[in-house]
Amino acid sequence: MKIALAQFNPTVGDFAGNSARILSLAAQAKQRGADLAVFSELCLCGYLPQDLLERPAFIERNHSELKNLAAKLPLPAIVGYVGRVKNGTGKSIANKAAFLCGGRVVFEQSKMLLPTYDVFDESRYFQPAERQSVFGFHEDQLGITICEDVWNDKNFWANRRYDRDPVTELMQQGTTLLLNISASPYTIDKRALRFEMLRSIAINQRRPVIYVNQVGGDDSLIFDGASMAIAADGKVAAQALSFEEDLVLFDTVGGAGDIHPQPKEEIEYAYRALVIGTRDYVHKCDFKKVLVGLSGGIDSAVVAKIAVDALGAENLLGVSMPGPYSSEGSRADAKALAEKLGIQFVTVPITEVFEAYLKALAPAFGNRRPDVTEENIQARIRGNYLMALSNKFGSMVLSTGNKSELAVGYCTLYGDMAGGLGVISDVPKLMVYELARHINRERELIPRSTIEKPPSAELRPNQKDEDSLPPYDVLDRILKAYIEDLRSPQEIADHYGFDIKMVRDIALRVDRNEYKRKQAAPGLKITSRAFGFGRPFPIAQKFIP
Repeated sequence: MKIALAQFNPTVGDFAGNSARILSLAAQAKQRGADLAVFSELCLCGYLPQDLLERPAFIERNHSELKNLAAKLPLPAIVGYVGRVKNGTGKSIANKAAFLCGGRVVFEQSKMLLPTYDVFDESRYFQPAERQSVFGFHEDQLGITICEDVWNDKNFWANRRYDRDPVTELMQQGTTLLLNISASPYTIDKRALRFEMLRSIAINQRRPVIYVNQVGGDDSLIFDGASMAIAADGKVAAQALSFEEDLVLFDTVGGAGDIHPQPKEEIEYAYRALVIGTRDYVHKCDFKKVLVGLSGGIDSAVVAKIAVDALGAENLLGVSMPGPYSSEGSRADAKALAEKLGIQFVTVPITEVFEAYLKALAPAFGNRRPDVTEENIQARIRGNYLMALSNKFGSMVLSTGNKSELAVGYCTLYGDMAGGLGVISDVPKLMVYELARHINRERELIPRSTIEKPPSAELRPNQKDEDSLPPYDVLDRILKAYIEDLRSPQEIADHYGFDIKMVRDIALRVDRNEYKRKQAAPGLKITSRAFGFGRPFPIAQKFIP
């Protein structure tokens, strides 16, 4: 049997568009001689639908669209959708895989393991499957699983999240071919873990494993695709592209299939994730153009290059907003970057407006000395400029703050935090430098001086980030340990040999700046623990770590 692994980029709620892509890929699969096409989890409605699942009309559309799709498909297919379930208690819907053949649904399997960690809250909406069942097709007994159902292998995980293992239950029923339809978001280093886990199942169960993953961006989440078929000996027999729609075939008899190339370095993988995440967020929100404030610093430079690769140079406006403390070098770097990227570039100074603010506020401020207030005024003037340009030209503002700054509140509400998308808000500062070097690997696009100069907000004379923060090679290690690894300040200090007072101060800054992050633009998630709805922390709280 020839199976087509059909990965595509669905949009949540776009039933007509998603169905059209399914039919197009199914036609391609049929033309190439496939006997079965396999699509990703909830691909009919798009993943993650969140509280759209509580709207009856949304559920009804799932059913009506699935019926229409079944009547049009040119070959048998497995499609993910939201289906109703009949239970005396519990939820009324389930996360389902439908086997469509001969113009109708001939088999369904509900998802059994419903994740409730990180960005997932599936038990809020879905009723879990009570049992797993195999389905006979051609000469095979198909074991159909949905995403999390394969993430509980006792031979791979030392500590399992769930009591039941759908894979083992299916194997006990005589499964000859294991299928998994997924919407598994990308995070750094996850692809290696995912492969080793699927490989472990294939080897231990002595069965081929077919994994079909969603691709594309959905709000903060980025899906990398990278669908694959793994033979019973653990070797990759078919491999789809990463971060692109793709269709690859796997022959179950010969054990071979199409193998498409993958990014070799993790930094390239991360960069491509940010590009597709930016492109899909902007386009799926019905914007075509974006604008970025270019300070001459490394963060805005990296965001600008990501935007160019995502949307095209013709759709990006770079805005330089020099103030009283902006260096000539920074102004020159901003202009040089715009020229190298081939984007439109405008300069809108803020000094005159800043001085007007100070004059207007002088009676209220009295004889108080300048402090962070005056720094924030400059940042907020720039935020106002960007939003004015956004309104005038119908362009989305891309904010340029990185994860390190956002973590400790080294950013200004309604100032540099203004925007519709935080492109690098889950990228630590040191990784921003890695991305810059990756961008410059073939030729210099980001000026060398931008990369080499000490980072500075340039909101007061001779300001440097290290005036307010530890060096980034220290700060980023503390933040990863505290935010992503959930280590205590004492554990972090002991492990790295850092001063415990410094670590506690950083941890306290992380916790006390939750109020800023709650008001930040949505950001693209690429680490295991990003700020946003996958990390729900209270604002008003008194716990001191």
